[in-house]
Amino acid sequence: MFGSNRITKLLNIKYPIIQGAMAWVADADLAAAVSNGGGLGIIAAGNMPPEALDRELRKIRTLTDKPFGLNIMLMSSTARDVLELAASHKVPVVTTGAGLPGKVIERLLPLGATVIPVIASVAHAERVEKQGASAVIAEGMEAGGHIGEIATMPLTAQVTRAVKIPVVAAGGVADGRGMLAAFALGAEGVQMGTRFVCAAECNAHDNFKKKIIAVGDRGTVVTGRTLKHPVRCVKNKFTQMFAEMEDSHASIEELDKFGSGKLRAAVVDGDMEHGSVMSGQIAGLVSKIQPAREIIEEVINEAAKLAGEISRRFE
Repeated sequence: MFGSNRITKLLNIKYPIIQGAMAWVADADLAAAVSNGGGLGIIAAGNMPPEALDRELRKIRTLTDKPFGLNIMLMSSTARDVLELAASHKVPVVTTGAGLPGKVIERLLPLGATVIPVIASVAHAERVEKQGASAVIAEGMEAGGHIGEIATMPLTAQVTRAVKIPVVAAGGVADGRGMLAAFALGAEGVQMGTRFVCAAECNAHDNFKKKIIAVGDRGTVVTGRTLKHPVRCVKNKFTQMFAEMEDSHASIEELDKFGSGKLRAAVVDGDMEHGSVMSGQIAGLVSKIQPAREIIEEVINEAAKLAGEISRRFE
């Protein structure tokens, strides 16, 4: 049931599990570990300088001979450079976020790349399908980092009915139960971010991993709505101060300045109070640090076992 389907065939992977693209977190080491474990690892370009990204793209091919992906954040000032690096390195899979991917599809599809935009609405999914997207990642507001307005369950159910290309569900998935639920809604794959933060191969600061493990079901909050770029993070002094600035109608320039560098502060420096600790609501299910391969196999085995149990209930 969780072996060969349109997503695994499209991506040439063993299991329909994609690792989320998390800036400062999703580097070559983590992506290679996920790909070697049977999923699809993703390098997150974020605002990474082109020369640094070039090194990551060279590095990952020394760590795995499996397919991998690159995420282009379209609102980034480096997006054009990232696109050309994807082309020159012949990256097999490219996911996109925070913008319209028309130029990416137009540039990379003729080169044989698979382009999968992250979408947050039915209209967005239909639009990128018409543009030639290979598949879509339907990401709900439960996810960590930049989010949309619709929850994963209603979004996935509606997108899978609206488009003919394969759909990957993202946001709120961290175990086999979540994967099975996504498949019941019509998805053919899942993307997990928060769970992979706690992969042994992830280079995020230990404080960041420990914080994810300690977070409960109400431990995250959304800020940035006044910027029209809402972001889900773990509650801390940074999110409290950001919310207070929004409530007092601080200017966009002030908010941008205050938030600048805060993700790096959390992921790299381990500042859990004044850094932006991006995490999904599903963090309450993440309880340990383990190898990426073990995470993948655990999710697949749990989903398969539960699928059998549910099937027997209807006999």
